[in-house]
Amino acid sequence: MNKISTAILFFSKKVSPTIPIKYHILFWIGYFLFNVLRWGSYFGDYLYSIKSNLVEFPIHILLVYINVYLLIPKFVLKKKYWSYIASLFLMLALVYLIRTGLNYLLITKEIWPEADSTGKFLEINHVIAVLLGELYVVGFVSAIKLLIDWSIEKKRNEKLAKLQLSTELKFLRTQIQPHFFFNTLNNLYALTLAKSDNAPQLVIKISEMMQYILYEVKSSKTSLLEEINHINNFVDISRLRFGDSIESNLDITGDIEDVEVPPLLFISFIENCFKHGLNGNDKVKINISFERVSADYLEFRLSNNFNPNLNANQSEKKGIGIINTKRRLGLLFSSDFILETTIIENTYNLFLKIPVR
Repeated sequence: MNKISTAILFFSKKVSPTIPIKYHILFWIGYFLFNVLRWGSYFGDYLYSIKSNLVEFPIHILLVYINVYLLIPKFVLKKKYWSYIASLFLMLALVYLIRTGLNYLLITKEIWPEADSTGKFLEINHVIAVLLGELYVVGFVSAIKLLIDWSIEKKRNEKLAKLQLSTELKFLRTQIQPHFFFNTLNNLYALTLAKSDNAPQLVIKISEMMQYILYEVKSSKTSLLEEINHINNFVDISRLRFGDSIESNLDITGDIEDVEVPPLLFISFIENCFKHGLNGNDKVKINISFERVSADYLEFRLSNNFNPNLNANQSEKKGIGIINTKRRLGLLFSSDFILETTIIENTYNLFLKIPVR
């Protein structure tokens, strides 16, 4: 009795991970009734069909579960194909002996009542018929089980991929502006030492930016209007830091009220304008434009004066901002975006087109 309980517990643990036990039971009941009706109708003897299926179905079930939960994991998944084939045919040989013997003892003394002629034990045609019948059941049920497992695994991998993407995007977002905040805090410190009237305004602007980044940006999309407001705060802070050295212009074309974009996507490009444009008493001239060209796409354009002296060693000093943003674009839109940059007569030009569907 203990051995039987242990065996039942073993199979219940093996069966349960992907498909609940109740579905296994319902499947076998349905398959049994289908077989009874099928062969009972074919031979015109429903009583014989019930008896023979009652004998054969426990054998089918045992063979199927041994194949699915023992042979396939042990041999097929480890690419031991010949061992699998040998084990399967040894089981089929044992099944032939058990099934034929039980039918002979419990159902009928005829070895093969379904055949047109009287069959004999171990006759080649009878052996082939029994083995093909068992292989049909094993193949049919195993295919269903493997298809369900594949579907479940596919969904699990998709969830893991989405989780990985979400985690990576969150990580990338945390890298966006720490150096900007450090620089701004240093400027704030200098303004407070000088008791400048701009210090309180700078504190307010920094507070608004930090509130947006830390508390308001919590999903994969945010309103474009909120992003533009964030950009304006950024420019205002830069103007407070550098005074009259900043000249900026922002144009908006088309209906953008319902447009949502990935948060903090454009700010690295804006920050680059100040990083590579300022040089002593030179002014930074920035032109920013957003245009919704259709219901499906948004175009972002940026141009600023470009100082070659500050970018002689750009390849060595390149920060994470642009690399970060390109990585995000690839993760978010795959190949469905356009990012182009050019330098013409010391003017840096950037064009970005993204889907807003």
